[in-house]
Amino acid sequence: MNRPLLALAALAFLGLAADAPAQDPSRAAGTKTKNVILVISDGLRWQEVFSGADPALMNKQDGGVADVEVLKKAYGQETPEARREALLPFLSKVVARQGRLYGDAGNEGRVTNGKNFSYPGYNEAFTGFGDPRIDSNDKFANPNVTVFEWLNAKPEYAGKVAAFGTWDVFPYILNRERSGLKVVACWEPPYGEGLTPQEKLLGEANASLHRLWPDCGYDAVSFHLALENLKREKTRVMFLGFGETDEFAHAGRYDQYLESAHKFDGYMATLWETLQAMPEYKDSTTLILTTDHGRGDAPTEWKSHGEKIAGAERIWVGVLGPDTPPRGDEPLEPADQNRIAATLAAFLGEDYNAYQPKAGPVISSAIARP
Repeated sequence: MNRPLLALAALAFLGLAADAPAQDPSRAAGTKTKNVILVISDGLRWQEVFSGADPALMNKQDGGVADVEVLKKAYGQETPEARREALLPFLSKVVARQGRLYGDAGNEGRVTNGKNFSYPGYNEAFTGFGDPRIDSNDKFANPNVTVFEWLNAKPEYAGKVAAFGTWDVFPYILNRERSGLKVVACWEPPYGEGLTPQEKLLGEANASLHRLWPDCGYDAVSFHLALENLKREKTRVMFLGFGETDEFAHAGRYDQYLESAHKFDGYMATLWETLQAMPEYKDSTTLILTTDHGRGDAPTEWKSHGEKIAGAERIWVGVLGPDTPPRGDEPLEPADQNRIAATLAAFLGEDYNAYQPKAGPVISSAIARP
């Protein structure tokens, strides 16, 4: 080929390359994940996640503990590692070893919205950015499109995205009316076609339970409703929100806070075992576990969070699934709250950042690339 023709051919090739649509790097990587479940335990501190029960709070004066000896026997081991494994065995022995657990000293994860309380935190986790308009926990429809609403609008996920949680504000945070998402929250009964007898019974029991908190239901009910929904509808993308850790911390009951954290960990172990026993989910499902905000330290500020509480911006993030390599000795990057939405989508091979440029980037070390 002579030089003029070679030059024309090169220009033609470059023109075709420029016109070709950009390939999403996540989809090009060929992730194994087909389903993602995001779970948030409201206000569960990073301190307990990485060091177990705080000895400074295992008393009546500062921790409101009813039976100190019983609590110490259960969670008061000598070393932080032993206390952590006693309190949160699934997080400590499975997530941290087989996956990634972010947020310890040296790789601190943080809330970026500056508010350090619930609605702003959930909005940030769900959308990938803090919004100054979200400045209270009032029940108002979220003006932002969450990653769940965005995915549900895609044909491959339509009707396969759901949310279950204990807080009665979740239908507003997820903007159930606009998004069309299935959201079962707080004291609401489950709904939909073909409910199983177990789902109906859970709904009836939830309606008759004593309501310790008017705006927050019980973790056990939301968990089992979500589990039944997974089994029946084969949901592909789910949010599951627990609230007892936050409620008992605000009440100054460290013993109840620890028990709720331990039960949360047990629910996650059961969820993981259930997923691995189902062909629709086995080796193709990723769990992302985190919290909506941190809390202060002992002796008093552990009960609180918000802009004025030191350390309330600190969070933790756990990731477990077929695309997440074991931690090993590799140092971990910070996993800030604004990175969760894009990371969730990336596991499914979807580029959320292209849709929402304000969202934080994918937590790259959580997803192995060929």
